Amino acid sequence: MIFFNKDEQLENLGLGILDATWAEFGTLARNQIALTWVVYDPPVRVNTGGALTPNAFWDHPVRGFTYRGVERIYPASVVKLFYLVAVNEWLEKGMSQTSKELERALQDMIVDSSNDATSYVVDILSGTTSGPELPIGPFETWKYQRNIINRYYQSLSWEELETINVCQKTWGDGPYGRERAFVGELLENRNMLTTNAIARLLHSIVGGVAVSSARSQAMMALLKRPLKDLPTNTEENQVTGFLGDGLPENAQIWSKAGWTSQVRHDVAYIELPEQRPYLLVVFTEGKAQAKNQDILPFISKRVAEAIASL
Repeated sequence: MIFFNKDEQLENLGLGILDATWAEFGTLARNQIALTWVVYDPPVRVNTGGALTPNAFWDHPVRGFTYRGVERIYPASVVKLFYLVAVNEWLEKGMSQTSKELERALQDMIVDSSNDATSYVVDILSGTTSGPELPIGPFETWKYQRNIINRYYQSLSWEELETINVCQKTWGDGPYGRERAFVGELLENRNMLTTNAIARLLHSIVGGVAVSSARSQAMMALLKRPLKDLPTNTEENQVTGFLGDGLPENAQIWSKAGWTSQVRHDVAYIELPEQRPYLLVVFTEGKAQAKNQDILPFISKRVAEAIASL
């Protein structure tokens, strides 16, 4: 069972937003975008500071709309959200110990989207390190260790996570040595996510039930993005050219963007004054879309307008 109820009103609004987007951006093909949108109707059971038990939270129905939400897509830096939750699970269970370096790495991985920090976090999660190619036996052990993150997510038994792959580091120039062998000759083992899978994970964080209520709140603190006084001409703030760029300054956003020369994605939980809060995941693929800083803000602005009409 998918975690939200499909809803005719949101379906009509969502399809209208997509049609407007295709009309505005001629280079965006129908199969180059995926989207999941979840709306929190009153009484709102998210961002409560962890006031609900997991059962009470998951039993509370929410409605949503999805377009190609089950398509497996390369997530770029959005995968860092999955590593953030996994580290918190490891810490909670005593499988890892916190340290100043780990805290610094988590901060840099989410706030600045640092790939070097992510590499360190994946090493902590898996007990493996990058380096030269390995002989067959040790490499099998190494690969098994690296897949511990996948095994954790499969253990949650969420339908949305059945097809995902989250075991690779994120790179500036790409993998070398054992990392290159691990990702596969044709990159067949690269990270893959769906917008529905990401929406469910963010839904659990915002709901205060990812790992524990205190840890969910700590994760939310890292994901919070300022919308004012941003550094100019930079994607590094994860607002310019992304979903936060289409919002009024008095909105609040918690988000994680991802982009390469081939994709441009963003994942956000958004609160607008006096409106229903909502969660929005938008993935776009293709070189033209990856460069285009207008598509995600365009969609975000229209979703905010649709929320005001509910």
